[in-house]
Amino acid sequence: MSWILLTLAGLFEIGWAIGLKYTAGFTKPLPTALTAAAMVISVVLLGMAVKNLPMGTAYAVWTGIGTVGTVILGIILFAEPVTAMRLGCIALIVTGIMGLKFAA
Repeated sequence: MSWILLTLAGLFEIGWAIGLKYTAGFTKPLPTALTAAAMVISVVLLGMAVKNLPMGTAYAVWTGIGTVGTVILGIILFAEPVTAMRLGCIALIVTGIMGLKFAA
């Protein structure tokens, strides 16, 4: 269950990171409220997950999910560059996340 909570926390981290782009510097009320809600939900879920997971592992996986998802959505939504180097680095992060999952 802790890994499910951690995965959900990571997905909400992606949501708030992408949401920051839509807040226009926190000048748009609805995107700002949704982004803030995603931030709170993400941290609460992380807090619940670390009850049963090592903190270092949980934090690394949480940020890794957020990083990978945000980069992928940045490519899809904002036409950010797709290069072999970026994709290779993303693959390294995913490999690290999987390694931490199996080592925990």
